[in-house]
Amino acid sequence: MNHSAIREADYILPSGEQIHIRPLEEHDLPGLEWDGEFAHFRRLYQQHYENSLGGNTLIWVAENDSAEIIGQVFLLLRSRSREIADGTIQAYLFSFRIKPAYRDQGLGGFMLEMVEDYLRVRGYRFLRLNVARANPLARRMYEKHGYRMIGPEPGVWQYQDQYGQWQTCREPAWKMIKRL
Repeated sequence: MNHSAIREADYILPSGEQIHIRPLEEHDLPGLEWDGEFAHFRRLYQQHYENSLGGNTLIWVAENDSAEIIGQVFLLLRSRSREIADGTIQAYLFSFRIKPAYRDQGLGGFMLEMVEDYLRVRGYRFLRLNVARANPLARRMYEKHGYRMIGPEPGVWQYQDQYGQWQTCREPAWKMIKRL
C-alpha cells in the first residue's frame, strides 16, 4: 500500500480525546477483531489487507490515545462487479465500524467525509455502500450525509472464519449511493 497516497487525519472528540485516523498496517490486523468480537472475520481481514497491497482496497483505522483501534473503514476501488466499484468513477465503502463508546460524537461522519474527499480528489463521482436493514441509526447517518437508497440487497454472503470453516452470513441491507 502506498501510504503516502492515503491521507491521515486527527479528530478531537467533544471530551478532548484525540483520535488518529491512518492507513491500516499489517500489525493492526488483530486490533480489527475488537477483543474477539470480530475474530470470525480474521481471514477476511487478512484477505482485504492483501488486496490493499495491490491497491484495489484501501483501509483506514481510527485509534485513540492508547493506540487502541476504535474505528475502521474499508474502501473497494475495483471489484469484479463494475456495478459495485469500477476503479475509475465508482467505489464501494464497507466494514465501516466505530466502537460503541465512540459513537454519536461526530467521528463516523468525519471519517466518511475523509473517504469521500479522498475519492473526489482522484476523480471518483459515486460512492456506493450497503447498510444493514437492522441498523436504522447508520442509515440515518448516511442519509444525513447525502446518501440515497437505491434498492434492497439480500445481503447473503460467505466467508471462512478463523478456523477455516465456511460461514454464511445473512444481513438484509439497503443499497445506498452518493454522487460525490
